[in-house]
Amino acid sequence: MIPIKDNVPNIRKPVVVVIIFAVNLVAFLFELSLPSKGLGLLLQLYGAVPARLTDPAWAEAVGFPSQGFDSAVTYMFLHGGWLHFILNMWVLWVFADNVEDALGHWRFAAFYLLSGVAALAMHLLFNPGSTTPVVGASGAIAGVMGGYFRLFPHARVVTLIPIVFIPWIVDLPAVAFLGIWFLIQITSGLYAATPLEDGQSVAWWAHAGGFLFGLLVVRLLGPLDCRYCYLPEDKAYERR
Repeated sequence: MIPIKDNVPNIRKPVVVVIIFAVNLVAFLFELSLPSKGLGLLLQLYGAVPARLTDPAWAEAVGFPSQGFDSAVTYMFLHGGWLHFILNMWVLWVFADNVEDALGHWRFAAFYLLSGVAALAMHLLFNPGSTTPVVGASGAIAGVMGGYFRLFPHARVVTLIPIVFIPWIVDLPAVAFLGIWFLIQITSGLYAATPLEDGQSVAWWAHAGGFLFGLLVVRLLGPLDCRYCYLPEDKAYERR
Protein backbone atom coordinates (compact mmCIF):
# COMPACT_ATOMS: atom_id res chain seq x y z
CA MET A 1 0.00 0.00 0.00
CA ILE A 2 1.31 3.42 -0.95
CA PRO A 3 -0.36 6.57 0.43
CA ILE A 4 -1.00 9.23 -2.20
CA LYS A 5 -2.50 12.01 -0.08
CA ASP A 6 -4.65 12.61 2.97
CA ASN A 7 -7.57 14.98 3.47
CA VAL A 8 -6.35 16.89 6.54
CA PRO A 9 -5.23 20.46 5.77
CA ASN A 10 -2.39 22.02 7.69
CA ILE A 11 -2.45 25.56 9.04
CA ARG A 12 1.25 26.34 9.28
CA LYS A 13 3.98 25.56 6.80
CA PRO A 14 5.80 22.31 7.66
CA VAL A 15 9.20 23.94 8.14
CA VAL A 16 10.80 21.03 10.02
CA VAL A 17 9.48 18.48 7.51
CA VAL A 18 11.14 20.46 4.71
CA ILE A 19 14.41 20.63 6.68
CA ILE A 20 14.31 16.87 7.34
CA PHE A 21 13.70 16.24 3.65
CA ALA A 22 16.58 18.55 2.68
CA VAL A 23 19.03 16.89 5.09
CA ASN A 24 18.05 13.44 3.82
CA LEU A 25 18.43 14.59 0.22
CA VAL A 26 21.89 16.08 0.79
CA ALA A 27 23.01 12.95 2.63
CA PHE A 28 21.67 10.71 -0.14
CA LEU A 29 23.33 12.71 -2.88
CA PHE A 30 26.58 12.47 -0.92
CA GLU A 31 26.13 8.69 -0.75
CA LEU A 32 25.69 8.58 -4.52
CA SER A 33 28.96 10.47 -5.00
CA LEU A 34 30.99 7.84 -3.12
CA PRO A 35 32.70 4.78 -4.61
CA SER A 36 31.33 1.48 -3.37
CA LYS A 37 34.09 1.02 -0.80
CA GLY A 38 33.60 4.51 0.59
CA LEU A 39 29.84 4.02 0.73
CA GLY A 40 30.25 0.76 2.60
CA LEU A 41 32.50 2.48 5.14
CA LEU A 42 30.02 5.35 5.55
CA LEU A 43 27.13 2.95 6.21
CA GLN A 44 29.19 0.97 8.71
CA LEU A 45 30.28 4.06 10.65
CA TYR A 46 27.11 6.16 10.50
CA GLY A 47 24.50 3.47 10.05
CA ALA A 48 23.46 1.76 13.27
CA VAL A 49 25.23 -1.60 13.64
CA PRO A 50 23.46 -3.38 16.52
CA ALA A 51 26.49 -5.40 17.66
CA ARG A 52 28.56 -2.22 17.80
CA LEU A 53 26.09 -0.75 20.28
CA THR A 54 25.43 -3.87 22.33
CA ASP A 55 28.90 -5.47 22.36
CA PRO A 56 31.68 -2.86 22.79
CA ALA A 57 34.33 -5.59 23.04
CA TRP A 58 33.39 -6.96 19.63
CA ALA A 59 33.25 -3.46 18.17
CA GLU A 60 36.76 -2.70 19.42
CA ALA A 61 38.08 -6.03 18.18
CA VAL A 62 36.87 -5.45 14.61
CA GLY A 63 38.13 -1.87 14.53
CA PHE A 64 35.13 0.37 15.13
CA PRO A 65 35.92 3.72 16.75
CA SER A 66 34.91 3.96 20.40
CA GLN A 67 31.38 4.87 21.42
CA GLY A 68 29.36 5.21 18.23
CA PHE A 69 26.12 6.23 19.91
CA ASP A 70 25.83 9.13 17.46
CA SER A 71 24.85 6.49 14.89
CA ALA A 72 21.50 6.22 16.71
CA VAL A 73 20.71 9.58 15.08
CA THR A 74 22.80 9.56 11.91
CA TYR A 75 21.38 6.24 10.71
CA MET A 76 17.97 7.82 10.08
CA PHE A 77 19.41 10.23 7.50
CA LEU A 78 21.03 7.55 5.32
CA HIS A 79 19.35 5.35 2.71
CA GLY A 80 20.09 2.18 0.80
CA GLY A 81 19.01 3.27 -2.67
CA TRP A 82 16.66 5.42 -4.74
CA LEU A 83 13.50 3.43 -3.99
CA HIS A 84 14.27 3.39 -0.27
CA PHE A 85 14.83 7.16 -0.28
CA ILE A 86 11.83 8.09 -2.43
CA LEU A 87 9.30 5.94 -0.57
CA ASN A 88 10.44 7.19 2.82
CA MET A 89 10.36 10.83 1.81
CA TRP A 90 6.96 10.45 0.17
CA VAL A 91 5.38 8.88 3.26
CA LEU A 92 7.02 11.57 5.39
CA TRP A 93 5.46 14.26 3.22
CA VAL A 94 1.97 12.72 3.35
CA PHE A 95 1.72 12.35 7.14
CA ALA A 96 4.29 14.56 8.85
CA ASP A 97 2.95 18.02 7.97
CA ASN A 98 -0.16 17.51 10.10
CA VAL A 99 1.77 16.11 13.05
CA GLU A 100 4.14 19.08 12.90
CA ASP A 101 1.09 21.34 12.74
CA ALA A 102 -0.23 19.79 15.95
CA LEU A 103 3.03 19.77 17.93
CA GLY A 104 4.70 22.89 16.62
CA HIS A 105 8.11 23.01 14.99
CA TRP A 106 10.45 22.35 17.91
CA ARG A 107 8.39 19.65 19.59
CA PHE A 108 7.91 17.91 16.26
CA ALA A 109 11.66 17.92 15.62
CA ALA A 110 12.25 16.31 19.03
CA PHE A 111 9.40 13.85 18.46
CA TYR A 112 10.81 12.81 15.08
CA LEU A 113 14.32 12.18 16.41
CA LEU A 114 13.09 10.36 19.51
CA SER A 115 10.87 8.18 17.32
CA GLY A 116 13.94 7.18 15.31
CA VAL A 117 15.87 6.34 18.49
CA ALA A 118 12.92 4.33 19.86
CA ALA A 119 12.66 2.45 16.56
CA LEU A 120 16.34 1.53 16.77
CA ALA A 121 15.92 0.42 20.39
CA MET A 122 13.20 -2.01 19.34
CA HIS A 123 15.40 -3.29 16.53
CA LEU A 124 18.27 -3.85 18.99
CA LEU A 125 15.93 -5.77 21.27
CA PHE A 126 15.19 -8.30 18.52
CA ASN A 127 18.59 -8.19 16.74
CA PRO A 128 21.21 -7.46 19.41
CA GLY A 129 24.04 -9.34 17.70
CA SER A 130 23.41 -8.31 14.11
CA THR A 131 26.42 -6.90 12.27
CA THR A 132 24.32 -5.47 9.44
CA PRO A 133 24.02 -1.66 9.57
CA VAL A 134 20.50 -0.28 9.80
CA VAL A 135 19.86 2.83 7.71
CA GLY A 136 16.83 4.83 6.72
CA ALA A 137 14.26 7.28 7.99
CA SER A 138 11.48 4.69 8.14
CA GLY A 139 11.70 4.12 11.91
CA ALA A 140 11.32 7.83 12.63
CA ILE A 141 8.58 8.11 10.00
CA ALA A 142 6.81 5.16 11.62
CA GLY A 143 6.72 7.27 14.79
CA VAL A 144 5.09 10.05 12.80
CA MET A 145 2.55 7.55 11.47
CA GLY A 146 1.78 6.40 15.01
CA GLY A 147 1.31 10.01 16.07
CA TYR A 148 -0.96 10.63 13.08
CA PHE A 149 -3.02 7.54 14.00
CA ARG A 150 -3.57 9.01 17.48
CA LEU A 151 -4.26 12.59 16.45
CA PHE A 152 -6.24 12.20 13.22
CA PRO A 153 -8.26 8.96 13.46
CA HIS A 154 -11.04 10.35 11.25
CA ALA A 155 -8.75 11.38 8.40
CA ARG A 156 -8.87 9.56 5.08
CA VAL A 157 -5.96 8.47 2.93
CA VAL A 158 -6.07 8.04 -0.84
CA THR A 159 -4.12 4.81 -1.29
CA LEU A 160 -2.50 3.03 -4.22
CA ILE A 161 -2.76 -0.75 -3.95
CA PRO A 162 -0.91 -2.50 -6.79
CA ILE A 163 -2.61 -5.76 -7.76
CA VAL A 164 -0.14 -7.55 -10.01
CA PHE A 165 0.25 -4.87 -12.72
CA ILE A 166 -3.11 -3.17 -12.10
CA PRO A 167 -3.03 -0.05 -9.89
CA TRP A 168 -6.07 0.13 -7.62
CA ILE A 169 -6.68 3.52 -6.00
CA VAL A 170 -9.00 3.54 -2.99
CA ASP A 171 -9.97 6.06 -0.32
CA LEU A 172 -9.30 4.46 3.10
CA PRO A 173 -9.89 5.67 6.65
CA ALA A 174 -6.51 6.61 8.14
CA VAL A 175 -6.98 4.14 11.00
CA ALA A 176 -7.49 1.35 8.46
CA PHE A 177 -4.46 2.29 6.37
CA LEU A 178 -2.18 2.75 9.36
CA GLY A 179 -3.59 -0.20 11.27
CA ILE A 180 -3.05 -2.55 8.33
CA TRP A 181 0.45 -1.13 7.83
CA PHE A 182 1.30 -1.75 11.49
CA LEU A 183 -0.05 -5.32 11.39
CA ILE A 184 2.09 -5.99 8.31
CA GLN A 185 5.19 -4.89 10.24
CA ILE A 186 4.36 -7.13 13.22
CA THR A 187 3.45 -10.11 11.05
CA SER A 188 6.55 -9.71 8.91
CA GLY A 189 8.75 -9.38 11.99
CA LEU A 190 7.30 -12.55 13.49
CA TYR A 191 7.53 -14.40 10.18
CA ALA A 192 11.19 -13.46 9.73
CA ALA A 193 11.88 -14.90 13.21
CA THR A 194 15.66 -14.63 12.75
CA PRO A 195 18.04 -11.71 13.36
CA LEU A 196 18.43 -9.23 10.53
CA GLU A 197 21.34 -10.24 8.31
CA ASP A 198 22.48 -9.56 4.76
CA GLY A 199 19.59 -11.47 3.19
CA GLN A 200 16.94 -9.43 5.00
CA SER A 201 16.61 -5.80 3.95
CA VAL A 202 13.71 -4.53 6.08
CA ALA A 203 13.95 -3.82 9.81
CA TRP A 204 10.35 -4.74 10.61
CA TRP A 205 10.69 -4.39 14.36
CA ALA A 206 12.18 -0.91 14.02
CA HIS A 207 9.03 0.12 12.15
CA ALA A 208 6.81 -1.42 14.80
CA GLY A 209 8.79 0.20 17.62
CA GLY A 210 8.69 3.63 16.02
CA PHE A 211 4.93 3.38 15.43
CA LEU A 212 4.21 2.32 19.02
CA PHE A 213 6.40 5.11 20.38
CA GLY A 214 4.59 7.71 18.29
CA LEU A 215 1.18 6.34 19.22
CA LEU A 216 1.90 6.37 22.95
CA VAL A 217 3.97 9.54 23.29
CA VAL A 218 2.55 12.12 20.87
CA ARG A 219 -0.09 13.39 23.30
CA LEU A 220 2.37 13.53 26.19
CA LEU A 221 4.44 16.32 24.64
CA GLY A 222 2.30 19.17 25.88
CA PRO A 223 -0.84 20.95 24.67
CA LEU A 224 -1.71 20.61 21.02
CA ASP A 225 -2.22 23.54 18.70
CA CYS A 226 -4.23 21.84 16.02
CA ARG A 227 -7.57 22.73 14.48
CA TYR A 228 -8.24 19.22 13.20
CA CYS A 229 -6.92 17.03 16.04
CA TYR A 230 -9.54 14.70 17.49
CA LEU A 231 -9.96 14.61 21.28
CA PRO A 232 -11.46 11.21 22.08
CA GLU A 233 -12.23 12.13 25.68
CA ASP A 234 -14.50 14.96 24.45
CA LYS A 235 -15.50 13.30 21.17
CA ALA A 236 -14.70 16.61 19.52
CA TYR A 237 -12.09 18.34 17.42
CA GLU A 238 -9.81 20.91 19.00
CA ARG A 239 -10.38 24.37 17.59
CA ARG A 240 -8.27 27.30 18.73
